[in-house]
Amino acid sequence: MRANLLILAGTMEATAMANAAAEAGMAGVVSFAGRVDRPKRQPLPQRIGGFGGVAGLVEHLRRTETTHVIDATHPFAAQMSRNAVVACAQADVPLVALTRAPWTQQTGDRWSHVPDIDGAVAALDQPARRVMLAVGRIHLAEFAPNPQHFYLLRLVDPPKDPPPLPDHHVLVSRGPFTEADDTALMQAHGIDLVVSKNAGGTGAYAKIAAARALDLPVLMIDRPAVPERQEAHSVAQVFDWLRHSGVDLGV
Repeated sequence: MRANLLILAGTMEATAMANAAAEAGMAGVVSFAGRVDRPKRQPLPQRIGGFGGVAGLVEHLRRTETTHVIDATHPFAAQMSRNAVVACAQADVPLVALTRAPWTQQTGDRWSHVPDIDGAVAALDQPARRVMLAVGRIHLAEFAPNPQHFYLLRLVDPPKDPPPLPDHHVLVSRGPFTEADDTALMQAHGIDLVVSKNAGGTGAYAKIAAARALDLPVLMIDRPAVPERQEAHSVAQVFDWLRHSGVDLGV
């Protein structure tokens, strides 16, 4: 069987998968949700935008004769992942999630956990602090109820509208980052609290390591739940899954 992949993208893992698939001569499309203005250029054809829910994704899979779906979205893109599980079941298309293991607390970490963005907003209902807010630009407005804090915002793209946070600094930068750079960044801005999604992986871990080195507390937003699905934690594991499903990889 020759594969025709749909790679649900937006992460470094998705780019690595697309590169490996292209090198192996596989056909496919890399799909971005459109939340980043300048998605990383891919070696396979790419599309930008949603599918229109489960029904739209089922229609896409059938129309394009997709043979396999690889969900390499961000661990917090839960709705897309939920839709993929349901749509692939309806269209009878095999699905694997290429996902990062979550970060785990290490000696020296000072984490407190909240279940979601609302929990993080509630936890910041406290006297003024200097916060590194690492939650992505689409959630910034949700923190408006806590205008007393200084917020350091590191974003992939500039915000389309000024964040509704009276005291903030925007740094536009794309990872991966280093512990040394993030340590210096936090010291330069006098950060005394880090708010972060538990994204997992290595590309965004520097801020967690820097917080540990500086003995700073981290407000960790736990991952949302997704339905049970087959998971892989490396491109090699995805290739094994493809081979076992009958794909001819030519190697």
